[in-house]
This record gives sequence, structure tokens and C-alpha cells, in this order.
Amino acid sequence: MAMVELASGASTDTSLSLSRIAEEQHISVAYLEQLFIKLRRAGLVESVRGRSGGYRLGRGADEITVFEVMAAVAEGTDMTRCGNGAGEPCMVGQRCRAHDLWQALGQHIDTFLQRVTLQDVLDGALPRDFGPVARPQRRVPALQDGGGE
Repeated sequence: MAMVELASGASTDTSLSLSRIAEEQHISVAYLEQLFIKLRRAGLVESVRGRSGGYRLGRGADEITVFEVMAAVAEGTDMTRCGNGAGEPCMVGQRCRAHDLWQALGQHIDTFLQRVTLQDVLDGALPRDFGPVARPQRRVPALQDGGGE
């Protein structure tokens, strides 16, 4: 959200202070400081010194993906509890039965976030071409005669 806030002012090429972003997004300044160190190292933001200093985007909002932002601040989308997919078992000594399901879901989330830029978020133009999800029909058990009336 902090990067989206920063991107919203990117067209004016001005910088935003972390205190202003914190106020707008209801995030602590201390937490933002930690995140922006990582974002700066990744080249996603630039620091601006001086009286009206702060941060601005390192590239255009249409060139920065949400996936890049999350990767820079080490916010992965691993859906398993297997130690970031490093081959560690989900449970003591074994993988859980749903491991492949959650791993595949994490991969789909990554693919989606790699296609979404900060500009897409600002414009509300998120990819919608994944198609509708087929939802199974719930089976309702048939009522039996003479039971419980």
C-alpha cells in the first residue's frame, strides 16, 4: 500500500515523506523505514534529500510489478508451511497430503502478481483473463419420509 501511495504522486515527480505515507496508510513510520531500506536496495524507490525530501519511485509505476515489491521486502506467497519450499517437510518427517495443492496455489499467486503493476492497482485495471472458477454444486441430502416431524 505504501508503494501504491508513492505511485499515486509519481506523475508530479515529487517525493513523499515516510511520515506522510504512514499517516495516509495507517502504517508505523518505523515499519516503513525498514521496508524502504529494502525497496531502495532493490532499485524500486529513490531517496530524495533536502527540505522536501522523501522517496519517489525508482521507475515508472507501469514498470514496477507487485511481485517485485513483495520480493524486495521478502513477503513471499508461499502457501505451505514447509520453510519457503526448501524441501523441508510440512509435518514432522513427512509432507502433508495437501502440499501440492498449496504449492500450486502459491505459484498461481506469483504468476498473477507478476502481471500486476502499481499503475494497474492505481487504475483498478487488474488482470481478469484467468476465466471464471468452476464451483462444484453442493449436494443437499434428500429428506427422508417419516423421520422427525
